[in-house]
Amino acid sequence: MTDALGMIETRSFPAVVEAADAAVKAARVDLVSYEKTGGGYTTIVIRGDVAAVKAACDAAQTAAGRVGDVVTVHVIARPHDQVDVIMPLGRTPVTAPARAKK
Repeated sequence: MTDALGMIETRSFPAVVEAADAAVKAARVDLVSYEKTGGGYTTIVIRGDVAAVKAACDAAQTAAGRVGDVVTVHVIARPHDQVDVIMPLGRTPVTAPARAKK
C-alpha cells in the first residue's frame, strides 16, 4: 500500500472536528493527530492510501467549510522516510542509520 499524508487546517475547533468526522467517514484513512497552533487555528493529520487520503481531504474540506473557515488542505503522496524520522505523524518512528565515524 502506498502511504500518503493529509493535513487539513481550519480556523475553529468545531470546523476541525467536522473535518475529522467527514474524513474518516469518507474513506479508509487513519486520523493520527491534531495540533492546535494558536489563534484558533487547528490542523488534523490523516494517513492512508493516496487515493483514500485525497478523497478524505476533499470530504473534510467540504464539511468543514459548512461550519467554519478552511485555511488549507494539503496531501503529500509517499512522504520521504526522513520525514518520519523527525516527525512520525502517526507512524512508528524509523531510526536514522548510524553514520560511520572517521
